[in-house]
Amino acid sequence: MYDVLDKIAVLEVLRPVQDPELRKSLVELNMIRNVKIEDGKVSFTLVLTTPACPLREFIVEDCEKAVKKLPGVRSVSVDVTAETPQQKSLPDRNSLAGIKNIIAVSSGKGGVGKSTVAVNIAVALAQTGAKVGLLDADIYGPNDPTMLGLESAQINVRQGDKGEILEPAFNHGVKLVSMGFLIDPDQPVIWRGPMLNGVIRQFLYQVEWGELDYLIVDMPPGTGDAQLTLTQAVPIAGAVIVTTPQNVALLDSRKGLRMFQQLKVPVLGIIENMSYFIPPDMPDKQYDIFGSGGGSKTATELGIPLLGCVPLEISTRIGGDNGVPIVVAEEDSASAKALKEIALAIAGKVSVAALT
Repeated sequence: MYDVLDKIAVLEVLRPVQDPELRKSLVELNMIRNVKIEDGKVSFTLVLTTPACPLREFIVEDCEKAVKKLPGVRSVSVDVTAETPQQKSLPDRNSLAGIKNIIAVSSGKGGVGKSTVAVNIAVALAQTGAKVGLLDADIYGPNDPTMLGLESAQINVRQGDKGEILEPAFNHGVKLVSMGFLIDPDQPVIWRGPMLNGVIRQFLYQVEWGELDYLIVDMPPGTGDAQLTLTQAVPIAGAVIVTTPQNVALLDSRKGLRMFQQLKVPVLGIIENMSYFIPPDMPDKQYDIFGSGGGSKTATELGIPLLGCVPLEISTRIGGDNGVPIVVAEEDSASAKALKEIALAIAGKVSVAALT
């Protein structure tokens, strides 16, 4: 037991307290800072690895319990902040200045709700205090402006030292760049690969993103040019695969997953969207319209995590059409809760990967 209540004593009793995901001491990770003691009142700063830490309250509670064991402690005050770690760089891929982590949201086929998931994950991360951007790389079907309530927005273009610079639109705490801002609503994009590659690189390198903890990239479905351009241009912190429970979607999702693995992009896990249907007039019932258990089975077979299952609710579709994502419109709904938990899980996995 420590006879003197000082900074050394506080740090020593906190040394056994670990970050639950990193499984390392908070003190050794330099997550305990600015220890102050005055008349038995102990205060310090807890620096988490992400604003979206899902275990924040448990870590704070463990810290308070540890310090209160010291003799002479009258109260404990913990100021919680976060410093999102920078993803590891690769020798053949240049990181984007100011952007700490790039996360790809992909799917093997269209129609599984990938954009809905990407938009809600981005907003959910922003709700935690993280700085978030969303790059709509689905050039042929850019729906993110509608889902973020930016359908009528216009992005500014200015001349920079190295050409045109795009200023992203902003809503619900998220910066957005999309092909939807650059073409008329009914105008089809009839491009071959080189032109698509060019605009994706423009969205990466010629956008004034500023400082971001996370850049979410809403990928087009499949395993084509857009995926190759992104993965070969910049280091990706991780990819998530969105699928529905039905066999056809799962077969395609496996191909998308294998593509990222072959390109040496970490696969953070699978998200099973439209997992079951909840009737609005019977919220206690659920129907497995697209089957059940497919996402869990596939995750187990491939040895990757199932990040979560998102139900099919009418309010999710309404929120997307009206530009108010479900995590904002009905944050207590089953879909919103599932999407928020998925966002926290993704942030946690990205931080662990960056620090190990």
